[in-house]
Amino acid sequence: MKPTDPRIRHFSDDHIRTLLAEVQERGRKFGLIWPSATTDKTLDGRVLVCFNTAPASTLLNLLTLLLDAERETSCDS
Repeated sequence: MKPTDPRIRHFSDDHIRTLLAEVQERGRKFGLIWPSATTDKTLDGRVLVCFNTAPASTLLNLLTLLLDAERETSCDS
């Protein structure tokens, strides 16, 4: 998903906080920890995530990668 994807505008702070919690939970399994990750501000209708002010699309793309990695790990079992 690109930062300019219009679907991003439909995500509220609460949605992004929920996704951050999921990324933190799923990332922990792979040794990825973001204790200070949170929402930052809204810029041009898009919620920024506090990983160095990344757009929410970065969070969604990271979550997709973690879900793919989980699927691959469970298939290897």
